[in-house]
Amino acid sequence: MPIATIDESPLAPEINPIEINYRDTGTGAPIVFLHGGWGYEIYPFDRQIAALGDRFRILIPDRTGYGRSLGIDHLPSDFHQRAASETLRLLDALHIDQPVLWGHSDGAVIAAMIGLADPERIKGVILEAFHFYRSKPGSREFFETMAGDPALLGERVTTTLARDHGEDYWRKLIVMNGAAWLKLADQSTHPKQDLYDGKLGHLRIPSLFLHGSRDPRTEPGEMEAVREQLPAAQIEIIDGGGHSPHSESAASDECNRFAREFLNANQ
Repeated sequence: MPIATIDESPLAPEINPIEINYRDTGTGAPIVFLHGGWGYEIYPFDRQIAALGDRFRILIPDRTGYGRSLGIDHLPSDFHQRAASETLRLLDALHIDQPVLWGHSDGAVIAAMIGLADPERIKGVILEAFHFYRSKPGSREFFETMAGDPALLGERVTTTLARDHGEDYWRKLIVMNGAAWLKLADQSTHPKQDLYDGKLGHLRIPSLFLHGSRDPRTEPGEMEAVREQLPAAQIEIIDGGGHSPHSESAASDECNRFAREFLNANQ
């Protein structure tokens, strides 16, 4: 994997410079895929590389704390904002101009925050398995498992996480991510407080939401709340899709079709 160097990252403020490992494949206009809270390998982008790599350059960084990039000891509850700042620095280092950001789960939060903070830098966002609320009661037990004993996530998951992040580190990473989501909920001032300080409706760049109808991390009314904030946005609910339509065999073709149409319309 190639490596990019940035002067600093808010995800590891005590260390500089920072090296970011990233995948780089395909040719054409850039798409930057931002992985979720478990890292890249658990929900790989292989089906999109096969479908889009002949027309788009696809870059997939391991953000600080993940994969082959630098490990960390602490993940604060504002990690999405910190990761957004790091991603903008990475785009500068790689001289990537006007990419489409495709964010999955935590990566979708990060992509939306970049779109809000610096809309001139990117051409559009694909927001998959999007999180709107800070507090997720339906997922609290899941986050508690992550923070308490991630080995209970199952052998397939833990084997993949160990391969991606290292046998000696993956548990620490998953504990930190689960604990950060629990802290986000505990710090909320009301049950419907969102991750964007009430400003998601200010997102003015082209936006495509891809969401599985059976996503277990989605709260009742969560996507309806997104529609209220962004009534003109394209929101596609993929019937039968789970938390990662892009990597699910039954959902990936439909996911790719919506993405291809969006990309064609916003080149």
